[in-house]
Amino acid sequence: MLGVVGVVGAGVVACQPGGLGSATVAYTTDRTATAALEHRHVNVSWLTCTGRQGDGGGRGASPAPSESTVVSVDCRGETDDGRKIVVTGVVTKAVDGACVRGDLTAEVGGRRVFHVDGLGDCSATPGPTYRPPTAGQPKPDVTVTVTVTRTVWPVPGK
Repeated sequence: MLGVVGVVGAGVVACQPGGLGSATVAYTTDRTATAALEHRHVNVSWLTCTGRQGDGGGRGASPAPSESTVVSVDCRGETDDGRKIVVTGVVTKAVDGACVRGDLTAEVGGRRVFHVDGLGDCSATPGPTYRPPTAGQPKPDVTVTVTVTRTVWPVPGK
């Protein structure tokens, strides 16, 4: 029997100059909310978050650096035992992969697990961030790790 497993590891996160990026907020909320739920003894099977940019600066426009930006987040998931997870709120600050600040509420199976003004450690080193190359810079290398497992039956000498 031959099994092949491919793993691609990359946190793909977009960043908008001068404001919060909805992808950054979604990615970071996913990571920090999962950690917070696990800390509260909720066994998270899966959680996925989406972010929606607020109206600061108009639709489709990046906000000016002096503007306060708000990103609405909506996370849906499930526990190991099949209970529904919902995390919603607004984020006013995010450090890629490390923390989000704002107003966030999590419910598991219809019961509130937390209502906080932030998740994670904003003094921590930021997590992985993808920034597209600028003109003249080479594109980043993409690596793929492939593990091949071979099982031969019967095993000689056993």
